[in-house]
Amino acid sequence: MISRFFFALQFLTRFPVPGRSEMPSESEQGKSLLYYPLVGLLIGLSLVAVNGIAGSADTLLRAALLLVVWVTVTGGLHLDGLADMADAWIGGQGERDRTLQIMKDPRCGSSAVSAVVLLLLVKLAALNSVLLQGGWEVILLAPLLGRLSIVATFLYLPYVRPSGLGATLAAHIPRIQAGRVLLVSALFCLIIPGWYAVWILLFCVFLFLVYRHMLLSRIGGFTGDSAGAICELTEAVSLVAGALLL
Repeated sequence: MISRFFFALQFLTRFPVPGRSEMPSESEQGKSLLYYPLVGLLIGLSLVAVNGIAGSADTLLRAALLLVVWVTVTGGLHLDGLADMADAWIGGQGERDRTLQIMKDPRCGSSAVSAVVLLLLVKLAALNSVLLQGGWEVILLAPLLGRLSIVATFLYLPYVRPSGLGATLAAHIPRIQAGRVLLVSALFCLIIPGWYAVWILLFCVFLFLVYRHMLLSRIGGFTGDSAGAICELTEAVSLVAGALLL
């Protein structure tokens, strides 16, 4: 069990992981998805701790510091997915094969840069608003909800590429246990902040349903970039919803 958590932690963050030298089995890799929300919670706790340390600073400065820590801790992993999705979605011109081909291109176009900059601006503004209102719970839960959306993506969408880590994870995710993780994580989110967490969850569910429909209509499923993009979008929606509801 601990090896699955460490694999998830190593993949999703830049936190040091002790004793990781060999790649776990494909079955263990699939089961590591169950620990993605826990990794998200750990990221959230780190952000809350940084906010506590910088508690006397101006809220905008704290928001900027939190965003820098957030991107650094995750290594920009999911921002890369968002960038690739933005390029592919616009450059693909509605064609499945062209969209998938552009996603594999390591170069970033103007759509990718614009998407990343705009998303970070939204996160910064939402963080500033949340901090002004003392909503540390929203900051704690946003990374958890982002990684929970990845689990939901693997659970409710087919993976479209024939190989790679995403294909391995999709083939070996324990579906019943993953469903339980979704339920337990959602209940946890309701306990911490209070009533307004219901609306945050509803916003996130709506986003996921729209995003799922778009992916199925265009490419018939999802890729690793798609999973990264929904994580970033869910985090942003969680922060914006929290800022509006506090």
